[in-house]
Amino acid sequence: MSLTYPLVHVDDVRPENMKPGEGWAISEFRLPISGRDGSSTTIFHSIFRPGSTHAKHVHRNCDEIAVYLKGHGVVGQGNERTEVRPGHCRLMPRGSEHFFFNETKDEDGLVIGFYVGAKSVADTGYEFRGNVTEADLKMPRREKFSDGILVHIDNVKPARMDEKDGWSITDFRMPIGRHNGSSTTLFWAKFMPGAIHKKHRHENCEEIYYVIRGRGIAGAGPDRAEVRGGHAHYIPKGVEHFLYNTSDREPLEVIGIYIGAGSVEETGYVYTGEVTAADLKSARSS
Repeated sequence: MSLTYPLVHVDDVRPENMKPGEGWAISEFRLPISGRDGSSTTIFHSIFRPGSTHAKHVHRNCDEIAVYLKGHGVVGQGNERTEVRPGHCRLMPRGSEHFFFNETKDEDGLVIGFYVGAKSVADTGYEFRGNVTEADLKMPRREKFSDGILVHIDNVKPARMDEKDGWSITDFRMPIGRHNGSSTTLFWAKFMPGAIHKKHRHENCEEIYYVIRGRGIAGAGPDRAEVRGGHAHYIPKGVEHFLYNTSDREPLEVIGIYIGAGSVEETGYVYTGEVTAADLKSARSS
């Protein structure tokens, strides 16, 4: 039985055939959720082998939000350079030139990102602007950029969410949102064993989330399915959903975005009820 709403594991997605001559010297680039799934926004899963890069480019039509999960490297924003490591979260405004180079010598870089409001790479208005040179990599590195947003998750305070509204999440942080100039919210949520975000919906926005690690059960509308690290889940506007860490040992950790909503309040959040034993028993493997 197929699911009503897209829940896709990255291992089941074919790598895209991107053109190195247009700056795509990325080792592996996959698009688990895009406009073909009914989403207004594309999520990408990109792996950078040591020394690989996504060269200088812009997206004319959309902002890009990226989360660095493995490896470390140099990033450029316009004429500025800085370093990123696991836990950095970044917003690159539309029309702003940027790049990433994986400096890690013995580890792949992993970047999960979102082309906000673009249904495909072509829809982003992608333009190649040139290769990353030795001079680019040797430029002085700033702590922060003057354009866009760059913040490390360790420097973001957990939000105080009300358990009475279904927020039984262990740690919920919003590194990017209206508070620092973005009209879309990026969230990072950690569920310790038994933690749950109960049934709720967002009346004003779509949601996409990516499971970094752990296992659990996700619901969306009539769907009930098991999730694990590498799953991407698309939740349309107004669809009831939940996420529950069913493990008794390991955390469930996810990142995601509220598309076009700069805060939880702007999403039109509505708590709709408890997750029942029947909900959990009906979950299927995905």
